[in-house]
Amino acid sequence: METMNRVAGRITAYAVLTALGAAAAARAQPVLPFEQADWTSPPNAIDEAVLSRLRAEQLEPARPCSDAVFIRRVYLDVLGTLPTAAEVEAFLGDAAPDKRAALVDAVLARPEYADYAALRWCDILRVKAEFPINLWPNAVQAYHRWVRDAFARNMPYDQFARALLTSSGSNFRVPPVNFYRAIQGREPAARAAAVALTFLGARIETWPTERRAGLEALLSRVAYKTTAEWKEEIVFLDPAPAGPLEAVLPDGSTVCVPPDTDPRRVLADWLIRPDNPWFARAAVNRVWAWLLGRGIVHEPDDFRPDNPASNPELLTVLEREFVATGYDLRQLHRLILNSRTYQQSAHPARPAARVAELFAHYPVRRLDAEVLIDALCQVFGGGESYTSPIPEPFTIIPEGQRTITLADGSITSPFLELFGRPPRDTGLMSERNNQLTAAQRMHLLNSSHVQKRIEGSARLRDLLARHRADRAGLVRALYLTLLSRPPTSAELAAATAYLAGRGAPSRADVNDLAWALVNTKEFLYRH
Repeated sequence: METMNRVAGRITAYAVLTALGAAAAARAQPVLPFEQADWTSPPNAIDEAVLSRLRAEQLEPARPCSDAVFIRRVYLDVLGTLPTAAEVEAFLGDAAPDKRAALVDAVLARPEYADYAALRWCDILRVKAEFPINLWPNAVQAYHRWVRDAFARNMPYDQFARALLTSSGSNFRVPPVNFYRAIQGREPAARAAAVALTFLGARIETWPTERRAGLEALLSRVAYKTTAEWKEEIVFLDPAPAGPLEAVLPDGSTVCVPPDTDPRRVLADWLIRPDNPWFARAAVNRVWAWLLGRGIVHEPDDFRPDNPASNPELLTVLEREFVATGYDLRQLHRLILNSRTYQQSAHPARPAARVAELFAHYPVRRLDAEVLIDALCQVFGGGESYTSPIPEPFTIIPEGQRTITLADGSITSPFLELFGRPPRDTGLMSERNNQLTAAQRMHLLNSSHVQKRIEGSARLRDLLARHRADRAGLVRALYLTLLSRPPTSAELAAATAYLAGRGAPSRADVNDLAWALVNTKEFLYRH
């Protein structure tokens, strides 16, 4: 009976809060608390390209998002983490006109930037110990550390790509050679497909035969050998005598590689040339898709002549700026995050068929599986346990380690699998599934996994202890912690009335409100 009462309490609290959210969305513009009336950030080159296309299509951009939405959005998109209540209050209380730009700079300097960038890129690079990739744990740890350190040091992206394409040596001691090991197949065709997908955003099966054959030829001399150390493997250039190698590059030009030259270096030299648009456009399109929900070329790894960019001028602007900064990924993020296009509300100015593909508003999308479980751990305390009994050595991840820092795509959990963590088998961005399902809804609303986390939360206990005599303060603290914003006056009145109607606030009441907020779309989605 007590359990049924608690479920009824959660449902009652959830019904109150979601009804308020629907009412807020129906109000006249701007939609509070998610929008503000006027822009505080200046436009940049991105906005010029986007607005030009919107005017041509007779579409209007959305209003600017509110400061509370902006801080939450930037933290989730760049760091894969929620801002703390104290960080939100400090940002909302800052009167500086350039505080959004200052926040972007501060966020990009945090270590979580490298953590989350490594997570995303390790999906693309198929960093996984077990079948079908079989890097094995030692190589996975070395590879992930190298990728993460590259982003922490802000290694220029052209150098990052060159290292992955041209390195030779032990997969334990020269981590980037794992690029060639993390491929399903050891033949040149498999290597060529991986290179095209990763660095050109292209699926090689759509290419003309001669260009496929040319890329395969440039990768045909990669060889592998084992050592006496368990699971170690050497990746190297086959030293067997070979004559000049003639090949057709992906742009249709031809090249002749002398016998004493590594063809991979010739490929890398062509790839990262500043006048080669393929490389830079694929990279900026990926970053844009991670920050804005979809690529300018969609899907982000499906560049081909019959899949044009929705806004070619925008893609050119990003490519030009990226090359001009020396392939600086942090500066690319800074450019996008400071744009009005990124800072738009999630509410379109008016519904239309192409508002999403032309970036007339910020797209609402569910949190990544790793980000969501880390968010639950952050707001309620505690951590998740991850272990992997196979392959050897037995892997135990400390409970306090954040999920976004997991190196191995093979180490998972029922929660991560339920919420669409990618298997890292193909390198395709579509492997990650962020669609909300009925099973996910039931897990969040009624699972013992979430129930135990909330009922055992020392943080909720501390909030109740600090605000037991102040229902309004308690509700405000819950909203700041879970939704990264203060409650509206209507939400505050409804939640305090809910608490008042049940006597002095109890731990169970606080649990019900927290659980209700966790189940709102506002918590579960980037917006």
